[in-house]
Amino acid sequence: MSQLALATALAATTFCAGAHAASAQPKDSASVTDTPTSAASATAIKPPVAQKRPHTYTVHGITVEDPYDWLYDKSYPTVDDPQVLDHLKAENAYFESQMAGQKALTEALFTEMRARIKEDDSTVPQKDGDYIYWSEFEEGAQYRKHWRKPAAGGPDELLIDENALAEGHEYFSLGAASISQNGRYLAYSTDTSGGERYTARIKDLATGEHLPDVIENLRGGLTWVMGDTALVYGPSTEEWRTLEARLHVIGTPTDSDVTLYKEEDQSFGVGTGLSAQEDWLIIATGDNETSEVRLVPAANPTAAPIIVRPRQKGVEYSVDVRDGELWVLTNDDHINFRLAKAKLDAPGEWQTVIAGSDDFYLTDFDLFKGFFVTEGRLGGLDQIQLRQYADPAKITPITFPEPSFVAGLGNNPEYDMDVLRLSYQSMVTPGTVYDYDVATGKLTTLKTQEIPSGYDASKYVSERLTITARDGTQVPVSVLMRRDRADILKKAGIEGPGPLHLYAYGAYGYAVPPGFSTSRLSLVDRGFAYAIAHIRGGDDLGRRWYLQGKLFERTNTFNDFVDAGRGLIAAGYTAEGKVTASGGSAGGELMGAVINQDPAQYGAVVAHVPFVDVVGTMLNEKLPLTPGEWQEWGNPITDKAAFAYMLSYSPYDQVTAKAYPPLMVTAGLNDPRVTYWEPAKWVAKLRELKTDDNLLLLKTNMGAGHGGQSGRWNALKETAEEFAFILWQMGMAPKGDQPAQE
Repeated sequence: MSQLALATALAATTFCAGAHAASAQPKDSASVTDTPTSAASATAIKPPVAQKRPHTYTVHGITVEDPYDWLYDKSYPTVDDPQVLDHLKAENAYFESQMAGQKALTEALFTEMRARIKEDDSTVPQKDGDYIYWSEFEEGAQYRKHWRKPAAGGPDELLIDENALAEGHEYFSLGAASISQNGRYLAYSTDTSGGERYTARIKDLATGEHLPDVIENLRGGLTWVMGDTALVYGPSTEEWRTLEARLHVIGTPTDSDVTLYKEEDQSFGVGTGLSAQEDWLIIATGDNETSEVRLVPAANPTAAPIIVRPRQKGVEYSVDVRDGELWVLTNDDHINFRLAKAKLDAPGEWQTVIAGSDDFYLTDFDLFKGFFVTEGRLGGLDQIQLRQYADPAKITPITFPEPSFVAGLGNNPEYDMDVLRLSYQSMVTPGTVYDYDVATGKLTTLKTQEIPSGYDASKYVSERLTITARDGTQVPVSVLMRRDRADILKKAGIEGPGPLHLYAYGAYGYAVPPGFSTSRLSLVDRGFAYAIAHIRGGDDLGRRWYLQGKLFERTNTFNDFVDAGRGLIAAGYTAEGKVTASGGSAGGELMGAVINQDPAQYGAVVAHVPFVDVVGTMLNEKLPLTPGEWQEWGNPITDKAAFAYMLSYSPYDQVTAKAYPPLMVTAGLNDPRVTYWEPAKWVAKLRELKTDDNLLLLKTNMGAGHGGQSGRWNALKETAEEFAFILWQMGMAPKGDQPAQE
């Protein structure tokens, strides 16, 4: 496990598409929008009104009108249509003009959020081979530095200075990074546009110089093989898909790189890694519901591969190898997965080690020399279990005292370990790093997240409750509040129930953890309750919980969120019109769907890079990830029922003439997941049809992608901006701009 992952900024291939900004001189936009791109007075700027241009399409005999289709620049991924760019600039100018009055509040929020962050912070050092590794932020720095020093003693060695690499760039992301097994070479990749096309370099740590090798257009990881003489990587196609595992021998031209495996199914994605003992290269391919894995010797990656088991629709599996024995995590005979073993000469004959359970959701396993670890969830709460190879059924659980928490294995890079690194947090407990002694069961606290401005956990209370959804399903909700919330609200002049912020994601089987957040305190300290709805579409309560929120059951996700809010209102946590909400990407789709369904519930909504043009995107096979998403949402091209169902909930298509709550929307021009035109079209249609005078804002980051601005302070400023919008729309600014004092 000595291939140290310094960063994992390359996100998993969950939804969407992308764009590349191109320079173009804007032309007169009078025919496009009622708003010029600049104005002498901010107060004179009116909401941009996008021109409607007749456009329809017909699928399965159903005709759909889409008059804002022109906002999709057909030269994509280049975006150089002057009228499109003018409209986005006009929206940005309107955003700035409207938020100008909240500049002081935004700055105050940013200042207090920043004061909760230890600026000169570092990770807990961890040994990996002959070296000890860690990363750190220096005071004031936007990005990290990555370091190591010899385990036997010696000077600190700077591996990567992200700040230096980011210099001169509006955006910067460190992607894959790994150290060669002999410790001499560092391979890493960077993205300076937000477009998620990375460039890889190799640094000779003995000399400090970079090798001539440069790998362009990278999306996958970087895996050392052949005795540190070669790298396996995943190149990107023109559509941002990773369909190959390619071998680059150090010192040779990249055009001579060898393809180890190429996937023909455009809906699948390819990734690579090493086995626990680093003797096998694992090449995995799959989509959101089907897997197929190949093994080749790490010392000879061009050898004939071993196919573990040919793909079977609906069967997911992942593998590791220990002492020549194959270990498999799979859902082949139970929805909540089982753990099995097989011989390498009969890799598809899986013998159960841990059977699937209706109660325990098995999510992962890690093999170590003297024991192995299983992770999962029981009743929606994280579980870490130590097991012995001689008696896998015997469990040594690692227990924690709180009723609701987030826990898991931390950075454990070596195969032969007798002390495990763990991470832990809850909604009231800051992030904590432990060492767990496998022999004695002793937990040693190595680090607890420091909050320089002060934090007293006793002032906060966390609750976990269940709310009955309309179909009778019990939906868990985690809630954080100040114990003196009533006093805070009274001092702020708020009568009756106070405001509540509700957050969820609800897709791809991602469970939103009830973890700790320092920025969240800026709402809670002003009297908000902060709630996380563990809705279907995530896998919080097991794999079935996820399946009940996808394909033809997708609307369960939206209904759960609406009903969770209504349940919190009924329970007295808040009142109608006092619920604020936020979500991003597929969670942005959630925001669009719930305000179509129950707009009166919400006092303000923030939708980040929202996936709202579901039908239009799922019909467009040219977009980066669309084929891989059909297993999640359905294929409207071939399936009339899927098309009709999608159309029934797609937020963009379901906008109607009615009152909507105040809404702040964000986009990234270079976003390869949710393309910029989805939020732009949605906002244009809302401006046309909504019957209220509530504020509607669109902010497009012209030099960033799916995650917004890079750099910890730039990102924090955007959070402060979001909270300022919420407080403003809830009538809590400027009177409510001072939080409760600790």
